[in-house]
Amino acid sequence: MDTTLRIAIQTKGRLNEDSILLLEEAGIKLIDGKRRLISSAKNFPLEVLYLRDDDIPQCVADGVADAGIVGKNEMEEQKKVVDVVKNLGFSKCRLSLAIPKDVSYPGLNWFEGKKIATSYPGILKEYLDKNKVRADIHFIAGSVEIAPGIGLSDAIFDIVSSGSTLISNRLKEVEVLMHSEAVMITYPAITKEKQAILDELIFRIESVENGRGKKYILLNAPNDKMEQIIKVLPGMTSPTLMPLARPGWSSLHSVIAESEFWEVIGNLKRNGAEGILVLPIEKMIY
Repeated sequence: MDTTLRIAIQTKGRLNEDSILLLEEAGIKLIDGKRRLISSAKNFPLEVLYLRDDDIPQCVADGVADAGIVGKNEMEEQKKVVDVVKNLGFSKCRLSLAIPKDVSYPGLNWFEGKKIATSYPGILKEYLDKNKVRADIHFIAGSVEIAPGIGLSDAIFDIVSSGSTLISNRLKEVEVLMHSEAVMITYPAITKEKQAILDELIFRIESVENGRGKKYILLNAPNDKMEQIIKVLPGMTSPTLMPLARPGWSSLHSVIAESEFWEVIGNLKRNGAEGILVLPIEKMIY
């Protein structure tokens, strides 16, 4: 029986890079997969199948791959029967309608009778039908943003990240239809053996996520100041306390969010903390 989990990821691009980085952070060492369709892991029962992003939902739905990392937008467009087991929080973007920059936009009815170029005709049609707008949807596989400039369409519906591509093509975003990010999908009939491997992979990924944006701090303080110091540590009700050789003093160990770092450190110093040591956190396991 095959007990290797096969996971499909995008062949190239930002989603590929983010997916590979995530696996590396989860401690999985892949044999170099460049110019290959499949790459195996050296230290985990996993192999990676490299595919075009629009092929991944079908591949997982058919059971060719046990799991896949794909944009939520692509999954919604394909409408394949797969299970979404985890939102991964990276490769975030939005799907938006955009029109030429110098055109006045009174509202959604502007699109009535217009030609809209897109790589996501399914999502767009569903939205327009829901809002009772009749438009001519023109499918383009790539470089959608150039369509209005060369006379192929009046507007576009496409992925927007920073918006720089729209600006460079003299377009402006007028309607956001959905927000997207990378998600992990699985074959609905995945075997128990492979599900166990997937559970371990997700456990590792979540341990990495838990450590992001956090710092581990150690500090020394007088025992009579500890209650006050604990109160200024956000979200921590029971940090670790260890007595020091110095009478009447203890060492406190805790975790704080990086976004609150300088404010918390300032409060700790004002409340008597000394010798504050701050360390990065690679992973947190609950």
